[in-house]
Amino acid sequence: MEKLLAAGLMLALAACSMQPVYERPAAPVAGEFPTGPAYKDSPAGGSPAVDIGWRDFLADPRLQRLVEIALKNNRDLRVAMLNVAQVQAQYRIQRAALLPQVDGFADASRTRNKGVTSNDYSVGVAAAWEIDFFGRLRSLSDAAFEQYFATAYARQAAEILLVSQVADQYLAMLALNEQLAVTRRTLETAQASYKIVKLQFDTGTAAELTLRQSETVVEQANANDAALVRARAQAENGLVLLIGQPLPADLPPMLPMGEQKILADIPAGLPSDLLARRPDILQAEALLRSENADIGAARAAFFPRVSLTGSVGTASATLGGLFGAGSQAWSFLPSITVPIFSGGALQASLDVAKIQKDIGIAQYEKAIQTAFREVADGLAARGTYDEQLSSLERYTAAQRRRLELADFRYRNGADTYLNVLTAQTDFYNAQLALVSTRLQRLTSLVDLYRSLGGGWVERTGEQPRPADDVLATTR
Repeated sequence: MEKLLAAGLMLALAACSMQPVYERPAAPVAGEFPTGPAYKDSPAGGSPAVDIGWRDFLADPRLQRLVEIALKNNRDLRVAMLNVAQVQAQYRIQRAALLPQVDGFADASRTRNKGVTSNDYSVGVAAAWEIDFFGRLRSLSDAAFEQYFATAYARQAAEILLVSQVADQYLAMLALNEQLAVTRRTLETAQASYKIVKLQFDTGTAAELTLRQSETVVEQANANDAALVRARAQAENGLVLLIGQPLPADLPPMLPMGEQKILADIPAGLPSDLLARRPDILQAEALLRSENADIGAARAAFFPRVSLTGSVGTASATLGGLFGAGSQAWSFLPSITVPIFSGGALQASLDVAKIQKDIGIAQYEKAIQTAFREVADGLAARGTYDEQLSSLERYTAAQRRRLELADFRYRNGADTYLNVLTAQTDFYNAQLALVSTRLQRLTSLVDLYRSLGGGWVERTGEQPRPADDVLATTR
């Protein structure tokens, strides 16, 4: 008997696997990021984004505090962390199927046949074990394990995204503050001009057309002011949602956009580096590995299943005799189930598993292509925004001087008020465009940092946490 059990154990341990040998698909992108007029040379040396802590990348103390709060309170991130814990528990359930299942039992029955009543009582322990000769259970366990890692990488991607979302929303608020300040300065100037023109109109030295032209600037600035106040409030509401609580009253002072020191010289590396740095790519590959394991389970379903069941305990026709001499009872019931006819269900299941893997390959390749495109876009933005900002600053200064000259000529009777109105509108729009472009430059740097995998480490030099590190907040 002992030799038989030992032989069965050896066969179980030597169970074969029906899984295809996993091979990582080739990256469907170029070996290097694009070059050309839109791209500057990548900075030489320096730490990659994944090694740069978000506290070092985002130097604004107020923004750092907001990111810290968001990482503790954001509900989407909390759900992502709970998903990791849930899938981990599901993996433990699937892994348990590889081990024998042992249960205690206590049964009692009464039957009557041809006027004779009989009782049966039994107490004992029962065990059941499916010997995984063809690796079906092992493949299902491997698939669940890869699903667990995929969920962990999804959680990591959610945390990295949250850091960039908080930064982008905060920078949007700064931009709205500056646009609101520009609008109110324009409104003050327009109101002062309107008062002068109104006085001239009342004394008969200015035409009504001039008065109405001056009035349009005032009302347009009033309308823009209301729109910006609304946008500013909504942007703050968006930030409150991201951090998961009202804005604390003790936040550090807000730094203006011109004082935001966001790193701009992060090296891009090579596209192949993204395979190990982007959690969304790692997630897609983990799902692909899971689908590869599902093929092994579907193949193993064509082969026999061998199960061992047995029990040991006591049995008696009377309750008092359960533990008496000679009441011991045992049973051993090995079984083999061989699929003969399933109406094509087994083949269909295998086909589904293979198709699902093909879908997983396409999704993995799409994740790589998306990452390549995001980094390339970020590099193009980094290579062009500085030049654009310099031109816009000169353009805005020229518009300011044009307004001064137009106003001077109008006050000296050398030109019409229409030129003043046009110059004032153009100067106002130039200021708004300058603020908007400054915002786009800063957010593009934040997004490039995220696209390169940055945002998982809090401080530069720290050892990165494992992707499946579930914090105490999930308990």
